[in-house]
Amino acid sequence: MAKLNILHFPDKRLRTKAKDIHVIDDALRVIVSNMLETMYDAPGVGLAATQVNIHKRLIVIDVSEEKDQPLCFINPVITHKEGVELGQEGCLSVPGYYEDVERAETITVTALDKDAKPFELTTDGLLAICIQHEIDHLDGKLFVDYLSPLKRNRIRKKLERLDKDQALKQA
Repeated sequence: MAKLNILHFPDKRLRTKAKDIHVIDDALRVIVSNMLETMYDAPGVGLAATQVNIHKRLIVIDVSEEKDQPLCFINPVITHKEGVELGQEGCLSVPGYYEDVERAETITVTALDKDAKPFELTTDGLLAICIQHEIDHLDGKLFVDYLSPLKRNRIRKKLERLDKDQALKQA
């Protein structure tokens, strides 16, 4: 397994719309394992392939306390949304920032697992929020897109400065 590099906002590659996966093989399962390792190491509760510059419709999630219940969603589609809730979200691609975002309270999602088995899941709470957040990544959308342009620009400028400072330190 290998840890992958997480792209940070405002990297334009985060805006790439992911493509459906048509072949589920050992190479894809290695990507899933690498994404899980990267997510756990970050640490985070979800990671979309887009965030690690792989533009395939693939997300991994683990919202368990013990970090021992990894979920893999290949070609996920939300088929039903119900209710509305406001909750704090953060993102591995927008490190250090947490903002309130409005999401559906309950969702139903269909997907394939890493063994190509189709499944359907109806959920709420943190898992529902996480699934919606990660699917947004696959569509080239970030949680900062739900914020006002002023807040989004402030975050972008601060992260650009941080990236510049880190590049200077590494040089």
